[in-house]
Amino acid sequence: MILQIIFNVFVLTCTLLIVAMSFSLIYITAKFFHIAHAAIITMAAYFVYSLIYVFSIPFAYAVIVGILAVIVVGVLCELLIYRPMRKRSVSSYAYLISSIGLYIILQNTISLFFGDDTKVINTAELTVGHQIFGAYITTVQIIIICISLVLFVGVNIFLNITRTGKSIRSVSDNPELCNIYGISSKKIILIAFALGSALAAVAGILSAMDTNMNPTFGFNLLLYGVVAMIIGGVGNTRGLFAGSLLVATSQNLAAVYLDTKWMDAITYIILILFLIWRPLGFSGNHLKKVEV
Repeated sequence: MILQIIFNVFVLTCTLLIVAMSFSLIYITAKFFHIAHAAIITMAAYFVYSLIYVFSIPFAYAVIVGILAVIVVGVLCELLIYRPMRKRSVSSYAYLISSIGLYIILQNTISLFFGDDTKVINTAELTVGHQIFGAYITTVQIIIICISLVLFVGVNIFLNITRTGKSIRSVSDNPELCNIYGISSKKIILIAFALGSALAAVAGILSAMDTNMNPTFGFNLLLYGVVAMIIGGVGNTRGLFAGSLLVATSQNLAAVYLDTKWMDAITYIILILFLIWRPLGFSGNHLKKVEV
């Protein structure tokens, strides 16, 4: 029983870790809540679904094309909507409202083409899973853990070693000063949207393979990822693991010892407690001026 809970917690932790990291990259550079990111998560899974079952494309190629497609969508969101708004120096509320409106448009587009019923994209034969000391873990869940940890380490290395990664960190601290020193904040924000969308696509596809999907499943994942980001400390990619672990643990323990209806409530109670007593999250770093 305890080992099964540990397995479940770790799988959910790894899923939320990728979602939180994908959202964080956009948030720290663009300085607003990209709510439409939830639709990016969802669209990736539906792209893969349509490529497999409608166009009969092999699974591996479908995943690659699906990730590339949502990268294009994410980049277009920045180029066609957010960048023109940034040029006009609109208020933070305008970004939030536009992002919510964009999410509604994208989510309803998915519903229009695919319906609101639940779908699955797992093409493998349905099995019980691998038994380890009485607990079960599926092959897809093992893949989720491995891919998530590799991506987490890879992104941290990218941000701390590469020139582009250091530029992303610099823009997150002071975009105006970066422009003075020749680092284009516009270019860096665009890269952050592309990278964040790619990570969101991976999270959406893996989550849909593990369970199932509907046109709104990305929104719940995004909310949990945002909570994990806030708890871990905004702008602290390493703190994302601690935040994701706490959210995943609270949700699984609530489901086992209370009721599944309490899963969301417990998560947001923890968020409220952090905002009251530790608003800087686990990192303890002072936050820069950000927009919601």
